[in-house]
Amino acid sequence: MKRTRLIPVLCLVAVALVALRAEAKLNVIATTPDFGALAQEVGGDLIKVHSLALGSEDPHFVDAKPSFIRILNQADVLIEGGAELEIGWLPPLVNNARNAKILSDAPGHVIASRGVALREVPTQAMDRSHGDVHPLGNPHYLLDPANAKVVAATLAQTFSQLDPAHAEAFQANARRFEARLTAKMAEWEQALAPFRGTPVVTYHKSFDYFLERFGFKLAGTIEPKPGIEPSPTHISALIPEAKAAGVKLVLIEPCRPRRTPQMVAKSIGATLLVLPLMPGGHEKATDFFSWVDYNVAQLRAALKP
Repeated sequence: MKRTRLIPVLCLVAVALVALRAEAKLNVIATTPDFGALAQEVGGDLIKVHSLALGSEDPHFVDAKPSFIRILNQADVLIEGGAELEIGWLPPLVNNARNAKILSDAPGHVIASRGVALREVPTQAMDRSHGDVHPLGNPHYLLDPANAKVVAATLAQTFSQLDPAHAEAFQANARRFEARLTAKMAEWEQALAPFRGTPVVTYHKSFDYFLERFGFKLAGTIEPKPGIEPSPTHISALIPEAKAAGVKLVLIEPCRPRRTPQMVAKSIGATLLVLPLMPGGHEKATDFFSWVDYNVAQLRAALKP
């Protein structure tokens, strides 16, 4: 009798375990919030997403906290930007996490830059005298929103491979994202069309993809070379050049010091504008679309007569 009663109980336990496994969500860790935002668009409520960096941080120099090792140890998927964006802080974390799912050659390790046409790929050998130049190209490619289509497709493929039971949902989410992005691209381009050709100065070469996409002209950078702090000599040369070019806008990220950019903007009669490099860099930039919406709106407000 006891054995007979035990069989239904075991069956119920087995059914419950299958149900729990079906409801289990992929644990997705993104290095930065922009990739986390795209993962959320594609994964929806079928995944859990956590971003290691804050939206206000410099993604090149993220504070690699010991807690990140524990977080990565539990990951099913790791999304990194690639193009050596995180090379200064991510590799030791992955090695110490001891998680075979996210090693460099594992299906759960996504290098988002693959398939993206990167700008500024050096055509000659580079060394430290050229500054912090990335040998694989400029890694800030999501500042051109159009590149998000490539990354979203990569994420949909990865999620589908790791969770085939929900592959159809992932692919449907990616298609919806692409359709919405196509409509928003037209909206953003129309909003910034009156300002095409406007010369701007930036701090770092972070906004190059954004400027090219929407037709702005980079007239100079406050850094003399990528990652090199500005010297008085460089700033003294930059100010008259920016004046001559008719620069009316100086763009910086939230992580940059304000003093020198404020002085440059004041000296050339320009507006200093702080734009978030990633979602989370401003309270109104909470996801992928609100992030781009915010940047476009801020540029329009700063430049319209």
